Amino acid sequence: MEIVPLVQTFGHMEFVLKHQAMQSLREVSNCVGTLNPHKEDGRQLVTDMLRQVVELHPGVKTLHIGADEVYMLGEGDMSKLWLASPGRTVEQLFLTHVVSVAKYIKETWPHITIIMWDDMMRGMTQDTLKASGIVGQVQPMLWDYTPNLDVNKTVSLLEKYFSAGMQDVWAASSFKGSTCVYTNVPSTQRHVENHLQWLKVAASVPSGLNLMGIAITGWQRYDHMSVLCELLPVALPSLAACLQTLFHGQLSTEAQNKVRKMLGVSSVEAESMESTSGDSTLFPGRRLAESIVELDSLLSSDDIVYFEKNMYVRGWLSPYHRARRMVNPLIAMQIHSQASRYLALLQQKVDIVRERMSHLYPDSTAQEWLEEHVGPVMVPLQRIVDEITAFTPETGP
Repeated sequence: MEIVPLVQTFGHMEFVLKHQAMQSLREVSNCVGTLNPHKEDGRQLVTDMLRQVVELHPGVKTLHIGADEVYMLGEGDMSKLWLASPGRTVEQLFLTHVVSVAKYIKETWPHITIIMWDDMMRGMTQDTLKASGIVGQVQPMLWDYTPNLDVNKTVSLLEKYFSAGMQDVWAASSFKGSTCVYTNVPSTQRHVENHLQWLKVAASVPSGLNLMGIAITGWQRYDHMSVLCELLPVALPSLAACLQTLFHGQLSTEAQNKVRKMLGVSSVEAESMESTSGDSTLFPGRRLAESIVELDSLLSSDDIVYFEKNMYVRGWLSPYHRARRMVNPLIAMQIHSQASRYLALLQQKVDIVRERMSHLYPDSTAQEWLEEHVGPVMVPLQRIVDEITAFTPETGP
């Protein structure tokens, strides 16, 4: 297995630019992810990070320099001044920085192959790419994580890169994340469909172009500042199904059976996994996956999610009633009883998830996940219970 480190060198640098000491290196002050490409301190930051990562990976052969989603590029004062010169464009500004990073890597470690995300180059012409000096320096990695990936459009993009002189290219799919920023349980079918589309692309690449491979990405977050995506244990059936899809060319019955047998699951869809009594067929994290599926189902229940909008709460415990402590005691206690039952059931599931998560994740991760996904559901229920408890004794006939 070859390790390919990824070091963001332009966009998605939230992990470093969020720090107060580094804020002056942002392209614009309110965009925490994009590096100002004009400052020497910024270039030094990038080269320092690259050097540190390479030193931590003896024998590394390939390096991914990121460079995706460079938001707000060209909006900073220094960039506007640079762009004021005739003939200069944001595309050239982007390419100038990336080529500088690539040349540094090639000069320092001539044996290292460089990969970068392609999205910032998608709208560029072949002539722009050729003139920049980027051809021959990097291998673009085309990413698209959607189940309805446009095959013809993607093949056309590959043809453009190839015509510009980029013969070695990569693809990138996903097995978790990319669906919704706060999803808890991935849809295996959605991710499998994405891989099926990539297989169609692979079958249509122009002659002479080398499709080097596919990166099956597993997102941890949409970006450094967002919430956690689906945790790895609950996404393993999706990963296995996607790998088998690539191997077999489709998610055939044979492929599905292999996934079920390897992981000891009843379905390739995590949300349809049945709980098991024994431990002999469990993959690491299986118990946590089961409990997350159960908790997520409860958190998504309409009865709980829309509890504050049900007929009884809206009819007899509205904000108007609460503000004036004017409630029907009998109905108030019925609401209290139902909310308390939901809270107790949720807490039971939460305790199980927290305990199982403690074996695989640090406490901070468990705390973050529970606060993000459980808090917004339990807090309104608890508020109703507390309010009814506070003013019911004062109500009467």
